Amino acid sequence: MSDEVRPPIAAAVIVRDGKVLLVKRRVKEGSLSWQFPAGEVEAGETGSQAAVREAKEETGLTVAEVKVLGERVHPNTGRTMIYVACDVVEGEASVVDDEELVEVAWSDGKQITEYVPYPFYGPVQEHLDATLSS
Repeated sequence: MSDEVRPPIAAAVIVRDGKVLLVKRRVKEGSLSWQFPAGEVEAGETGSQAAVREAKEETGLTVAEVKVLGERVHPNTGRTMIYVACDVVEGEASVVDDEELVEVAWSDGKQITEYVPYPFYGPVQEHLDATLSS
């Protein structure tokens, strides 16, 4: 096991018209296959900048940070996660990074457990409860 500190992962929690954007990873991370657009924070970047960049690189969407929802060590992956609420500025979501992703989906509050059958981190769930249509 390496002592090297791995950079945190920034996740873009993108809600538009009462639905949240989820991406399906080509390779599962633990039990995770559907998740938010996300990736490692690069040197010199904030978590918010990384979330915005990753959304663009993975889905083609231009998004803007609304607020950081919270940070935690993910119980399944052991990685530090930074969750950033984002609004769509322009574009339509699609699979841009086809090496990492196989599908994108917009989910409302009722459908979300079909994609993600486990509970979200508390502050993320509160944000989704407040912004998703049921």
